[in-house]
Amino acid sequence: MTLEIRNLHAIIKATDQEILSGINLTIPDGEVHAIMGPNGTGKSTLAQTIMGYPAYQVTAGSIKFDGHDVLQQSVDQRAKLGLFLGMQYPAEISGVNNADFLRAAMHATAPNNQISVLKFMQQLENNMNYLEMDAEIAERYLNVGFSGGEKKRNEILQMMMLQPKLAILDEIDSGLDIDALKVVSKGINHLRSKKFSALLITHYERLLEYVVPDVVHIMVAGKIVKSGGPQLAQQLEQSGYHQFEVAKELN
Repeated sequence: MTLEIRNLHAIIKATDQEILSGINLTIPDGEVHAIMGPNGTGKSTLAQTIMGYPAYQVTAGSIKFDGHDVLQQSVDQRAKLGLFLGMQYPAEISGVNNADFLRAAMHATAPNNQISVLKFMQQLENNMNYLEMDAEIAERYLNVGFSGGEKKRNEILQMMMLQPKLAILDEIDSGLDIDALKVVSKGINHLRSKKFSALLITHYERLLEYVVPDVVHIMVAGKIVKSGGPQLAQQLEQSGYHQFEVAKELN
């Protein structure tokens, strides 16, 4: 279920400002990749463009997943292909409780794999226990009144219930204390297998101490300017992004 992005350019529709300036990225089955970079470099735009967020328009390039032309798919079709986006700022939806939302999402993304209410509740309880979440969260309205840490755990809960083929996690570590970070990381690592891949978008090396990536990419000004192993994140922690920003300007 390889993700292949080639020469991807994208603009903000409202302003025609180009944010992605030729992204090339391949994530094979079973690999966890991380993208790091300074603020405003296009990391979240990349995540949202892969999932079809309507504020952005692709002007050149391609995105393929499992051989499918992702750009020709609607958002729900992309989810059915096995793509999942864990959002940096999860939306609050009053009137829809967490459990009902999760069951509807599971049925929508895998309509041929319906599960009974009993089996669903067992899976939900097991996953919530694994993520050390209070049982009452299942009956609360989706993200309404949740703390920052509860929202991020809830994104990981959704991922564990939906079991996507590729999870894109946009700054899932932002705002977490060390205990919550460990729990979120545990949930990500729980899904790691030959049939699951992930793209982690983060500013900090701290997350990557707990979810060790196969590949780290540095993104500057809408392009990936360097890729390497986990040690690249450690290098960034020591030296920052300046060297990569200077190199981008020279090019």
